[in-house]
Amino acid sequence: MKAAAVAAVATAFAWLLLRAESQTSISLLLLLAVAAGVAAARLRFRLSGPSVLAFAAVAVLALLLREDDFSLLLLTRILIVVVACLGLNVQFGYAGVVNFAGASFFGVGGYTAAILAPRLPHLLVLLLGGAAAALVGSILILPVLRTRGHYAALVTIAFALLFRTFLEVNDTLGGPQGLKLPELVIGPFHFNDPVFDASFYLRYVALGLVLAALALGVVQRLERSWIGVALDAVRLDEIAAASFGLSIARWKIAAFTIGNFITGVAGALSAFMIGFIAPNNYAFSESLILVSILLLGGIGNPWGLALASAIVIVLPEKLQTIQEYRFLIFAAVVILILLFRPAGLLPRPLRRLKT
Repeated sequence: MKAAAVAAVATAFAWLLLRAESQTSISLLLLLAVAAGVAAARLRFRLSGPSVLAFAAVAVLALLLREDDFSLLLLTRILIVVVACLGLNVQFGYAGVVNFAGASFFGVGGYTAAILAPRLPHLLVLLLGGAAAALVGSILILPVLRTRGHYAALVTIAFALLFRTFLEVNDTLGGPQGLKLPELVIGPFHFNDPVFDASFYLRYVALGLVLAALALGVVQRLERSWIGVALDAVRLDEIAAASFGLSIARWKIAAFTIGNFITGVAGALSAFMIGFIAPNNYAFSESLILVSILLLGGIGNPWGLALASAIVIVLPEKLQTIQEYRFLIFAAVVILILLFRPAGLLPRPLRRLKT
């Protein structure tokens, strides 16, 4: 009952925020949300409930906003970013594999979709976008395994910079002008056609919900299984894990591959929704935003990622006055989180092992 009430309140708040137009009303709503968050933290409020409530709340919100193109676009972007960050969460949060090239693997999925969309069924193209990202990641995993800490971070940063340069100088991939994608078609559904009297983005929200549910299911099952225990052991102490017979390289490769696959699928869907991709869409700054979402939400907690994704995407769009300063604000938020709440807004709960 408590979880259902919170879901209803959150849905109503999201509807008010997305529909609000004046900067004053938006600011008041945000202050109310901050006050509620501070009160919940002081009261040590803990919420547990079935995941279906969260997805049902998003579905209801989408139906309430069915004629609002911009709000539905924001909602779809949030879902896509959540899926991408779930992939990074497997790497950062579970295995401790540093990856500052999230936007690059997101871009591999997008460019794979742009190349294969005219030739193959689009549902298959989404999966191939993830497979391509996992395959490209296999090239990067060797130098990542041979380095530690900030050296591993530098390897992924270098890859992110090289990836964008490669896209800009490669005329086969459109160069700096980018590539155009056809309309997404899955079975009888043409995603750019209106849904009766509603926006065509409603279909993208539905597909985003399906992908988010599948990604969340995979990540949660992974975390709760013996595989998750092995990944936690590798993240916490590699020497101790190796002494108990765990293959450090094998588990890091598995986490890196799974995470890149999930991120690549999200990138393919994003490319279809936008209809056009270019190297600027996958700049290193976008990778930093994904990492900021991980830190803000709480590394290892999928629900924290969802909350942080909503904050990072909606705030700059609704508060037009901070548009030009969003990267500065993101950096300040990350610093504040690291100083005062290093575990994030929703820290990962302790693992409970059944005996």
